Amino acid sequence: MRGRSYKTEAVVLRSLRFSEADRILHLYTLERGRVGAIAKGIRKTKSRFGARLEPLSHVELMLHEGSGELQTVTGVDLIHSHRVSREDPYRLNVGLIGLEAMLRLFGEPEANERAFTALTRFLDALDELPDGERTRPAEDALVLSFQLKLLWLSGYLPHLTSCIECGATDDLVGFSARAGGAVCRLHRAGSIGLTSEGMAGIEALLSTPLADAHAAGLGDRDRREALAVITTSYEEHGGFRMRTVSA
Repeated sequence: MRGRSYKTEAVVLRSLRFSEADRILHLYTLERGRVGAIAKGIRKTKSRFGARLEPLSHVELMLHEGSGELQTVTGVDLIHSHRVSREDPYRLNVGLIGLEAMLRLFGEPEANERAFTALTRFLDALDELPDGERTRPAEDALVLSFQLKLLWLSGYLPHLTSCIECGATDDLVGFSARAGGAVCRLHRAGSIGLTSEGMAGIEALLSTPLADAHAAGLGDRDRREALAVITTSYEEHGGFRMRTVSA
């Protein structure tokens, strides 16, 4: 088989059926960023790889680069299965939102160690989510914090400390995704409403480690406003809507 092989850490973001026994994998790797790969024979009952290559899995892969767009998985060592999250419907839904955000914001084959580290820390924190603090998955503090950090790493961090249009620090009442930040009452046209508490909540989610996102103590309205800022930022700067965030 011509080409070259290399070893890298990776997280499985998505797994799609392909032919009778194979799967196409969307991976985020430490060495190459976003990579597409094929796992041959993975759907056979005797496959050595099958259980190790489910979405959320953190693995060390041996990948072979051939002449096509897809690389081939030739070896897998499991680092962390995140089975706890995959088998709990709430954690799984939260996790899938985070994986889609990764797919959408970091879709290029370009290494980003900070993004990879954020992803693995998000998955570790997901396994430890407290059972008693569950809400709508899209409004979970952990996945909101993760997405805000991804926006920051991808260069779309919302500016919230002063009006993006005039610099005023008082009477901030909205968020303009087009301008990229908070706006005062005078420049609120075309913005979404954002309270001072919501702005403070977003700042807390950005500055708090992922493992402590729930300790930020955001209320229901704060989380809804954070989600609105994230969603409108995706639409304005990325041109996409998240499929995993249901209405």
